Amino acid sequence: MAYVTGALPAVVLNDTTLRDGEQSPGVGFSQDEKVHIALMLESAGIQELEVGIPAMGERERATIQAITGSLTSADTMAWCRMTEKDIHLASGLGLDWLDLSVPVSDQQIKSKLNISLKKLLERCEENIKRAMDNGFSVCLGMEDASRADPDILYRVVDIAQLAGAKRVRFADTLGILDPISTYQKVVDLKLQSDLQVEMHAHNDLGLATANTLAAIDAGAYSVNTTVTGLGERAGNAALEEVAVALKVLNKSETDVDLSKIPALCHYLHIVSGRTLSPQKAIVGAYAFTHESGIHIDGLLKDVNNYQSFSPSLIGREHHFVLGKHSGLHAINAIYREMGIVLTRSQCEHVRDALREWSETCKRVPGNDDLMSFVEQQDVVGG
Repeated sequence: MAYVTGALPAVVLNDTTLRDGEQSPGVGFSQDEKVHIALMLESAGIQELEVGIPAMGERERATIQAITGSLTSADTMAWCRMTEKDIHLASGLGLDWLDLSVPVSDQQIKSKLNISLKKLLERCEENIKRAMDNGFSVCLGMEDASRADPDILYRVVDIAQLAGAKRVRFADTLGILDPISTYQKVVDLKLQSDLQVEMHAHNDLGLATANTLAAIDAGAYSVNTTVTGLGERAGNAALEEVAVALKVLNKSETDVDLSKIPALCHYLHIVSGRTLSPQKAIVGAYAFTHESGIHIDGLLKDVNNYQSFSPSLIGREHHFVLGKHSGLHAINAIYREMGIVLTRSQCEHVRDALREWSETCKRVPGNDDLMSFVEQQDVVGG
């Protein structure tokens, strides 16, 4: 499939698998696993990695230092609260960026921090300057930004710019936005300052990837992703979905080597202990698998009949299987691949057997199963 080329805006993928991804319930990476994930992300062309939370303790800080000491090109970022202690703990670990996070919604300012807006703004100014004095580039992470009063949000952004931050992170912490509202909020935010805008989307409504793409359309400089969509609750925007969509939909340029995405996702599947749905977009086992007779017939005639993008883009290929919805054309083709030539009557017998078998066994038949459908028919290999 041909993709339109030309001058496209670039977007930075700031992957937070090693921070927000690890916050998935029950997920925990060892130091060696974290270093290996970081190296795989860097090798795949990810430009920025959010690698951990220094305030978690000495073990976490040692892991962060091991990561920063292993990378050669990707910038690294740590997540910190807006406190002097967290900034101090992040110092000396080889980090490039700090994401200084602070709630900006009225709900969280009152019920989580229990401080006045004046005090919050003073805390932001003081600690942004402190982080910069310690040699960090600063991203002001605006927690719960999607529920924030715009006047409060913009006052925080103004303080961030005046204090010298380079970036603000718009966090849809509860995943309540849709693409239209995301687009408008990012456009409005960009009108308020010259700071880089980063989108941090959560997937509570299944819209994290769509909202991330909308933010890019609105001019976001960078976006947060996690491999296979790991993260709090329903997770974050999936790296593989965002990266492939940007290419296929001709939205933005990235440095991501898409051919390395499957191996990266497979490794995260193993070390996270999380089951990957076989129908997971891009990397699921069945993402390019076809059973329907209508689809297989169309693909055999011309692959573009049922191909949104070539699986070769990520080093995969189409795969045909038989099941309840298989037609005679597909049955004949798949058995020919097995070296077995069927008559039309034999194909009809297999089709009938498949329909009953699929309702009972509820899985894709293997070669042994397919052979059992024709054993009694005296079928000869061709």
